[in-house]
Amino acid sequence: MPTPLPPFTERARPHVTALFRIVISLLFACHGASSLFGVLGGAMGQGGTVPAGTWPGWYAAVIQLVGGLLVLLGLGTRIAALISSGSMAYAYFAVHQGEALWPIQNGGEPSALFCWAFLLLAFTGPGAWALDRVFFGSGDRDGSAAPAAPRREPSAV
Repeated sequence: MPTPLPPFTERARPHVTALFRIVISLLFACHGASSLFGVLGGAMGQGGTVPAGTWPGWYAAVIQLVGGLLVLLGLGTRIAALISSGSMAYAYFAVHQGEALWPIQNGGEPSALFCWAFLLLAFTGPGAWALDRVFFGSGDRDGSAAPAAPRREPSAV
């Protein structure tokens, strides 16, 4: 049986999850913006943009930008995170896996890390500070409302 976390840790969990969501999705959206608009070093750090409509680069960049912004804002986080995770799994296996077995060898570390980070968010939900809470009440549409910290009853001595 797992040991319960201290009350502070339980209270901090939704806020730390939100910080994780915001940082990961901002970095992800930056990849999409660089490929679509040539900013932040441009596509693949080489400058320029990905030609519109090309498979899979342009579609991946759109998913990165739109998915990253949705997750950043906490709008439809679970669905956007699942689609973003899937796109990074595809990127890893279609682009990087053929080069070498390990991500460190094939340049696929960002794809692997984004894939697992977004899969985690698809299961945990957005945490605190999500716009879904503003539009859809105390819990968001996908049921990822942060649980309250458990309260311990004082023991009688």
